[in-house]
Amino acid sequence: MTQTAGDPPSVWERSRRMAAREIVDTAIRLFTTQGYEETTTAQIAREAGVSQRTLFRYFGTKEDLLCGDQEVLGVLFRKTVEEQPADVSTWDALRTAFAALLEANRAAGATITVARLLFEVPTLRAGYVHKRLGWQADLLPIVRERMKIAGREGAAADHEARTVIAVSFACMDVATDTWIARDGTGDVMELYDQALASTRTTP
Repeated sequence: MTQTAGDPPSVWERSRRMAAREIVDTAIRLFTTQGYEETTTAQIAREAGVSQRTLFRYFGTKEDLLCGDQEVLGVLFRKTVEEQPADVSTWDALRTAFAALLEANRAAGATITVARLLFEVPTLRAGYVHKRLGWQADLLPIVRERMKIAGREGAAADHEARTVIAVSFACMDVATDTWIARDGTGDVMELYDQALASTRTTP
């Protein structure tokens, strides 16, 4: 029997999710107590009660244990921007995509502990920045097309599209940094709005 999108998860799917969650929880505990670089995938697998082969079947890399499936999240972000009506501003389309991403991360169990590791461990921060730069490049033709619909074309519009994307991502990073510094208190999207507003009002 084929399972449709509206069906509840099968027993196999629930078991798979539970196993993945156990691996992630074990990894976070070890990363937090003994350090990211000092923790090996072999140790994570052993303490989670699975083989390394099983671990890598769920997670392609050690980094994926914290970052999740970045390809899936990147697609979600792009599709959310694409699906916004033409009369929605580019700024608002990007904001909606960031909100969708945060919701996906919450559903995946992302916590202040995970965010702190991603932003404070140099290796993870570098990987995070690299992936976000790729997302920005993928967004460029989408944002450029939105600006074309709004009547702006040519080199100036291309420069404007790159600027809007870069500023929006920078504001989200500032919002996340502030949220981490406040130990996860407050709303990330409100902090994003404040960061974005400051780029327009600061003399």
